[in-house]
Amino acid sequence: MQRQPLLAPWVSFTSNRIRSLRTLAFFSFFHSSMETTSFSASIDSADASSAAADPGKEILRTSSASEAIGEGESVKEFGFGRAEFGRDSLVGTVQLYDRHVFLRHKSPEFWLPNVESAKSDSLPQLLAAALKARKGDMKKKTRLTICGATDISDSSEGDVLIFPDRIGYRRLTDADVDNFVELVLVKDTEWLPGAVETLSGSYVFVCAHGSRDQRCGVCGPILIEKFKEEISLRGLEGQVFVSPCSHIGGHKYAGNVIIFSQSKTGEVSGNWYGYVSPDDIPMLLEQQIGKGEIIDHLWRGQMGLSVDEQKKAQSIRRQPNIAIVENRASGCCQGNGNLSCCQNATIMAKPDANHTTGGRESNPSSSSSISKSASQNKNFMRPTWLKQPVRDTYAALAIVAAIASVAGAYLYYRN
Repeated sequence: MQRQPLLAPWVSFTSNRIRSLRTLAFFSFFHSSMETTSFSASIDSADASSAAADPGKEILRTSSASEAIGEGESVKEFGFGRAEFGRDSLVGTVQLYDRHVFLRHKSPEFWLPNVESAKSDSLPQLLAAALKARKGDMKKKTRLTICGATDISDSSEGDVLIFPDRIGYRRLTDADVDNFVELVLVKDTEWLPGAVETLSGSYVFVCAHGSRDQRCGVCGPILIEKFKEEISLRGLEGQVFVSPCSHIGGHKYAGNVIIFSQSKTGEVSGNWYGYVSPDDIPMLLEQQIGKGEIIDHLWRGQMGLSVDEQKKAQSIRRQPNIAIVENRASGCCQGNGNLSCCQNATIMAKPDANHTTGGRESNPSSSSSISKSASQNKNFMRPTWLKQPVRDTYAALAIVAAIASVAGAYLYYRN
């Protein structure tokens, strides 16, 4: 009991040292364990340090996800529990475009509200200006989005990813912009100064542009961390890649997610999702990425489809299969990409395996009704001449019975 006062300062000092070492070890492990891909995002630390030294340089650092979570009122107002979350219809909120170009540039903490036109960010500004100037010369309507970095150890500044082409170029610089746009985006040829790389796997982009809109600033980082967690649990590292991205339109639909994944037919489609919450991420990984099934209640639209085509495509997917079978004789309803109700009878008699409305099972009674209808259709297709003798026999018997009845009545009348 007498030693306790002497040990107390030593215990307190030791505890503080342990906490400090744990904190240092955590941050060291965090920076060293960030995943790196062939086109993984990174922060240009040189630009960040030079910006800190130059007060005139426009650098804006927004709140991180942990800081946003710490502010309960901000999360309540701008997070997944906000009043407007899930309120509006999503389908048809993506404008028509044919090609999506992503430019790796710094990270969301350093993005200004209009990062594509910021004077301090020359590369995005030059690329956006070149795309605008050559808009009329490009065969494909092209959209530019800035995607961010998470790995500070290996810079990927200037890397370009292009979908649905699934190609990438490394280290685009200010001096290369005009030549790159001319060769790759206007003439659809290769950019000789940089070796083209084929992108494999699925790519997920989450809007985390907090300086543009606080809803994306709160929801985006949380979704990114949840994606990484689920990807790790499923062993999908190296197959599914997640990056933060800049403004894509529709902040009120945050969390906003774009997924570029390969369909069963081998085509790459860019599906947009809105009002995505952390609870929806396992479903997106399993159904959209794993099976190519669209999650309709979160679906905003798709690259390559107009607003009307997006609405029509969803309407077709939501039609009961029996209705599609009945209307097959009236013609073929063919949409863009994989959207079609022109399938053979065997496929149409089963639940639609290409799309989903959120994991709901099909109605067994509907399947039995379809089977019954198919059986009836088979009966309708039997040759009618097989039944002709039977009908003739019945007709003859009816005539004989009628004659006998008339004769009997006549005899009865005479008597």
